[in-house]
Amino acid sequence: MTVTNSESLSKDIVIQVRDLRKSYNGLVAVDGISFEVHHGEIFGMLGPNGAGKTTTVEILEGLRDLDSGEAYINGLDVTKNSKRVKGMIGVQLQQNAFFDNLNLRETLELFATLYDSDMSPEEALEKVDLAERAKSQYRHLSGGQKQRLSIAVALVNDPVAMFLDEPTTGLDPQARRNMWDLIDGLRSEGMAIMLTTHYMEEAEVLCDRVAVIDHGNIVAIDTPQALIDQLKSRGAESVRKDGVLTLEDVFIDLTGRSLIE
Repeated sequence: MTVTNSESLSKDIVIQVRDLRKSYNGLVAVDGISFEVHHGEIFGMLGPNGAGKTTTVEILEGLRDLDSGEAYINGLDVTKNSKRVKGMIGVQLQQNAFFDNLNLRETLELFATLYDSDMSPEEALEKVDLAERAKSQYRHLSGGQKQRLSIAVALVNDPVAMFLDEPTTGLDPQARRNMWDLIDGLRSEGMAIMLTTHYMEEAEVLCDRVAVIDHGNIVAIDTPQALIDQLKSRGAESVRKDGVLTLEDVFIDLTGRSLIE
């Protein structure tokens, strides 16, 4: 049987959201959004604080119930298979609380036990370039090393999808570029990655596609360059001295707000 392009694409989908809605005490947080994330894709969700990013991600992670719509991870309904979904995703949080007195190997052994995973600590540390720090305690790590450890922990269960929440916040430029290389490497291995960030340069460099969400609605979804080209075609001008339009110009044009409120 010949497989059509649409059939091939559907088999490639890891994260799928259809008409997702969520309200809190009458306040609409997510207002009927739909999108997909594929194998080997970094998908950025960008928006002002309070736009609905966190609610969307927490529903996908099985941490919040949806009001209506559908959300799937690798074909599994997140509302009906919450436990299974949590076992097949990796979550890196902006703030992490690991045990200060455990070394990195002990930390990963602990999480491997919780996930009933047979991935060795050495393998996980090698993936994030921390193998040489296996015997170091968490409290002695630099900011960038702590973020890489959090990704190592998120990789312990060999996830089909990774959720990254502002992974380079507070890092110096060198550590940020190292983190970009790590994330890009995960994509090259076929990982589906959903990234939230306030750094538009980061999204422009890393993301294959981005969704800009505002007041619970996705107001634009495309590749970063396509969104920039669309803005340019409307005759917009950059605030930069060199006149080059960037994803930050797109963001501000679409939301009318600064990046961090």
